[in-house]
Amino acid sequence: MSDTARIETAQDCLVALMIATSASDENLRTSELVTIERIVNHLPVFADFDQQRIAEIAEVVFDLFSEEDGLDDLFALIRKYLPAQLFETAYALSCDVAAADGVLGDTEMRFLEEMRWELEITRLHAAAIERGARARHMTV
Repeated sequence: MSDTARIETAQDCLVALMIATSASDENLRTSELVTIERIVNHLPVFADFDQQRIAEIAEVVFDLFSEEDGLDDLFALIRKYLPAQLFETAYALSCDVAAADGVLGDTEMRFLEEMRWELEITRLHAAAIERGARARHMTV
């Protein structure tokens, strides 16, 4: 668990949750990874974030996912380093990653449900965030 010390900023937490969302179904799709990169490149919350950290954070997430209580440990780090005012932002970014490939499987839905519970996002707020992600990722 010493590797998890590398997640220690709010930005690290946001990236970790996006990566965890993509990895939750054990299939990191290119569209999801491109979405993470696009988000990090364009959102103000990542203005001073070093993009080279994405690979390091991904490694931490993968290491945590290989442990028995890794998901609990991940959320413990998130609660420690992510300010509460960014909980809905974290959920919104994760929803965008989940919606990026046009397929939302059971595993991703369970991960998002766990995230809602861990971050204490109300069902009404979650529904609005989810609807927004779905609208942004619709195809013709």
